[in-house]
Amino acid sequence: MTVARKPFNFVALLINILIPLGFGVAGGLITQISIKKWYPFIEKPSFNPPNWLFPPVWSSLFIIIGISSYLIWSKRAQIAHFPRTIAIYFIQLILNLCWSYLFFYHHLIGASLIEIIALLAAIIVNGIVFYRIDKTAGLLFIPYFLWVSFATILTYNIYLLN
Repeated sequence: MTVARKPFNFVALLINILIPLGFGVAGGLITQISIKKWYPFIEKPSFNPPNWLFPPVWSSLFIIIGISSYLIWSKRAQIAHFPRTIAIYFIQLILNLCWSYLFFYHHLIGASLIEIIALLAAIIVNGIVFYRIDKTAGLLFIPYFLWVSFATILTYNIYLLN
């Protein structure tokens, strides 16, 4: 179902970008201590990216996710299931934050592996729901899905090594 989009609204775009960035900042705060005191000392696979790569990748992904949500928000009046659509969106954002909490704050690698699989499922559902409303909004979830897929493989390997 493709529906018409309302005229561009910069403030709404900014708010839609700031929401996932806010989740990202919260996740960053959760990881801050462990990234220095715990993470360097656990075993990691050879393909583990350098720590400096994570903030720009996640920031870019959160901006893309925000743009995607703006595209959906701009069609909200024409979406009968808009509250459900937004609930799915926020569930995947919360699951994203929960991974940082389990992995970095509590050092629960196994639990974070299970949780990131749930996050991947939520990303797929969210992307499909968005795609049915706005193809571009759905396609914007592909980089996020790919990065979290990589993070899932990384988490699995860290689990095996530790």
